[in-house]
Amino acid sequence: MNRTYELMFIVRPDMTDEDLDKLISNLQGTVPTTGGTVKSVEKMGKRRLAYAVRRFHEGIYVLLVVEGGGPVVYELERRLRVTEPVIKFLTVRIDEEQKRLEKIKKIRDARKKVSAQPAAPAEEPAPAPEAPATA
Repeated sequence: MNRTYELMFIVRPDMTDEDLDKLISNLQGTVPTTGGTVKSVEKMGKRRLAYAVRRFHEGIYVLLVVEGGGPVVYELERRLRVTEPVIKFLTVRIDEEQKRLEKIKKIRDARKKVSAQPAAPAEEPAPAPEAPATA
């Protein structure tokens, strides 16, 4: 069963762009061999860390969105664990969140359609019968 995962990892701030590109292409190459697909790769650049990790106060953030099963995530995490320049990594399953957001969006769209329809013209009340004049 294919699921969507976000894999965020942080590498050392002194890593060169060529080495970073090589690491990313290596990870992208392992995904198809384990039965998954890479949806997107985003280099988020160098940022300050919230706390020191392995004596580093900054790191280069990379976000990898992958679709596949458990073996894909297992292999990616194994490779990141043994790769020395990687400071930290985190994998999050996001397919359930995407389904929930799509459902909310459909509900909102349905409500907009209902509120956008013109209101039916209200019937005018029938005039009250006049009482006969007594003289």
